Amino acid sequence: MKKLYFIVNLIAGKATIGSMLGEIIDEFNKADYEVTIHITQNGSDAQEKTRYACTHGYDLIVCAGGDGTLSQCLHGIMNSERKLPIGYIPAGSTNDFGRTLGIPKATMDAVRWITHGAPMKIDIGCFNDRYFTYIAAFGAFTNVTYETSQQVKNVLGHASYILNGLTQITNLRSKLMRIEYNGNVLEDDFIFGMVTNSGSVAGLLSMNDFLLDDGVFEVTLIKKPTNLVQLQKIVHSLLNISEDIDREYIRFFRTDKITFTALNDEQISWTLDGEFGGDLPVNVVENRSKAIEFMTGDRDQSIFADPDLIS
Repeated sequence: MKKLYFIVNLIAGKATIGSMLGEIIDEFNKADYEVTIHITQNGSDAQEKTRYACTHGYDLIVCAGGDGTLSQCLHGIMNSERKLPIGYIPAGSTNDFGRTLGIPKATMDAVRWITHGAPMKIDIGCFNDRYFTYIAAFGAFTNVTYETSQQVKNVLGHASYILNGLTQITNLRSKLMRIEYNGNVLEDDFIFGMVTNSGSVAGLLSMNDFLLDDGVFEVTLIKKPTNLVQLQKIVHSLLNISEDIDREYIRFFRTDKITFTALNDEQISWTLDGEFGGDLPVNVVENRSKAIEFMTGDRDQSIFADPDLIS
């Protein structure tokens, strides 16, 4: 019998995962897994327990929670010599990375996605000495995800990010930065920048034409607009990314390594997968190609209770 270490954040999203634990474990047992379950106790708990699983003979780690809990698990795997494959049961408010992987929205379908699936190697981001799955970002709105309380997220869902973001529009401040990548150097005032490996960001922005295992990230940089009308054009361009990008103010490119340097004394805060990522003056982001194996399901829809609920 295979050994599965199951890490669960009971307060993620609308806190409904707890009522389904029996059914979930039963499904894992039917797939010939002996399950050890751990309920997260604090912010770093998932990372510590993931490292424990990697060094104590387990075959698979499964994380049930939001993107922040998943990020902690990935830190544990990346900091372990033996890197176990991981399955993800999205239970948070946005679940951007779950959408990117195509994990079904229904919880039990997500479980079957793991038990009927196979491991797929994907890229992981390295931000200085930390890791992220789908986004490292600075500037406008990047503090919304980690400053919005869990209670507000539970009640309003995606709307909480929009409402909190709108309250900051009048306070947008640009960041004077030098950005180096692929032999190129940019110096300008930016109000926002993000390095992504995802088809969805904060449940709002959608991106096409990307791969999870191509060894490069998608980078979006937004220069300081001259007026409110230009800001509205920029927002429209971002929310309709499939249309022509406003190239006067938005830079978009791909790279496997990029360095951001603040050119004044002001601290620049970053977010990593919706969590606070620090505020150092120089930050290096690198792509660790195919660093972790994720369980990705067979898209034979006969295993799902409701095929329409596949992301």
